[in-house]
Amino acid sequence: MAVNRVPVLKRCRALGLEPGYLGIGKTSRRQLTRSNRKVSEYGLQLREKQKAKFIYGVLERPFRNYYKKADRMKGQTGENLMVLLERRLDNVVFRLGFARTRREARQMVSHKAFSVNGKTVSIPSFLVKPGYVVEIREKARSSSHIKDIFEATADRAVPEWLTADHDNFKGTVNELPSRDQIDVPVDELLIVELYSK
Repeated sequence: MAVNRVPVLKRCRALGLEPGYLGIGKTSRRQLTRSNRKVSEYGLQLREKQKAKFIYGVLERPFRNYYKKADRMKGQTGENLMVLLERRLDNVVFRLGFARTRREARQMVSHKAFSVNGKTVSIPSFLVKPGYVVEIREKARSSSHIKDIFEATADRAVPEWLTADHDNFKGTVNELPSRDQIDVPVDELLIVELYSK
């Protein structure tokens, strides 16, 4: 299985991202030193795609598959793409405050710490639908790790399309997110332009 092992802060600097979008509280004092070269149109499009892939932790082939699926759906391709990425189980776990970062959420899902509608799901790319209930399994609830996560994510706002119930270790998907509810600094139109060439 392919794994992205690039240091997070270094990648954030290169893409011009705040580490907070990844759920990381650290910041780097180093500045990215680049010569004053003008970035081409292709360079801008590529950077937006790399941003989206990095934020959601998706590699190139699955990302391209998401794009193809979004293109086949009704509506605007760019918005459909962002909604598909936001519906991933690892992202939903992160958004509900059951993990500090998407990487941690991905690992916890892979280790069978969550169930969806009462069934154990160990696939981070599983797409949730409205009405689905994501729950921390009984085995994982008593661990001190979960308590630490809840303390760390207590201040994090849960998006309107989700309802988190930390007391009962579960969260509900109320509806599909709209583009306005996705606070990710990505210009999806540039990604569409890149793939439609």
